[in-house]
Amino acid sequence: MRKLAIALLAGAALSLSFLAGAQASGKVVGVSWANFQEERWKTDEAAMKAAIAAAGGRYISADAQSSAQKQLTDIESLIAQGANALILLAQDSSAIAPAVQEAVDEGIPVVGYDRLIENPHAFYITFDNKEVGRMQAQAVFAVKPRGNYAFIKGSSADPNADFLFSGQMEVLKDAIASGRIRNVGEAYTDGWLPANAQRNMEQILTKNNNNVDAVVASNDGTAGGAIAALAAQGLAGGVPVSGQDGDHAALNRIALGTQTVSVWKDARTLGKEAAEIALELADGKKMSEIPGAVKFAGGPRKVEMNALFLTPIPITRDNLDIVIDAGWITRAEVCQGVKPGAVKVCG
Repeated sequence: MRKLAIALLAGAALSLSFLAGAQASGKVVGVSWANFQEERWKTDEAAMKAAIAAAGGRYISADAQSSAQKQLTDIESLIAQGANALILLAQDSSAIAPAVQEAVDEGIPVVGYDRLIENPHAFYITFDNKEVGRMQAQAVFAVKPRGNYAFIKGSSADPNADFLFSGQMEVLKDAIASGRIRNVGEAYTDGWLPANAQRNMEQILTKNNNNVDAVVASNDGTAGGAIAALAAQGLAGGVPVSGQDGDHAALNRIALGTQTVSVWKDARTLGKEAAEIALELADGKKMSEIPGAVKFAGGPRKVEMNALFLTPIPITRDNLDIVIDAGWITRAEVCQGVKPGAVKVCG
């Protein structure tokens, strides 16, 4: 399993090594970040910067600080600064649609990064989010095949939240239909903020007199908020909780036993490939010519787009060595506070 996973990552990292540096030289890639509150975006950014610099291009960016309105003006500013291509991590894909269309009208390639932007002229790159949802639900269900389930979803403004929930329901629908699992509460988490996730979890616990047996949280930030609420009631470690992203804090929680799974999406690969795609599109390559690109029309409006989907890996206590061996996190970080002998990788 470990060797296969590392081989898959290595293959993904090399899949877009076709970039011609001479062609990309001098190109400006503008990146609009929804926010920098989550640990993983800094990792994505470092990979993008390295790929752009290696090709002789220039990186410029803006942080919308969780404001869709600010992101709208940020994108316009990146265009005004001479961006030859844009990579957009959308805070609210509908709200920024006018700026996306402005870029398209000016012939500037747009790459929708990790979160869907439904525009037929934008390229969509992400991990398979329905599969992430399936992996989250499978890991929690393996630990708790019956009982009261809570669902801490992502932001209602982010299509990924519904993709994830759809994947989770694919796995759990039969158990729910049979009554083995009861959905005792589900809530969107505004802005994916851990504090909002904690409040959602607190409300679900109060409503059910703490009778919650499992939590399917949609990322590591929301998982952290849910676990904080569980800990306040003395329930952390006894209730399986899912997440995603491979945040360092989450991987440590897995070793400690308070989080069950984090579906790892290697942000280094995603960032590198997004940068390379943006540069190729800026050089005139057609979206359909990007290696690995497929047609996708699974968004709310069923707009057909070109997309590239990378493969995620679920990380549990049994395979924490994968992220350590891949250089994503150190053994010391994973094992901080873990009792000797409690987890294989911690000795």
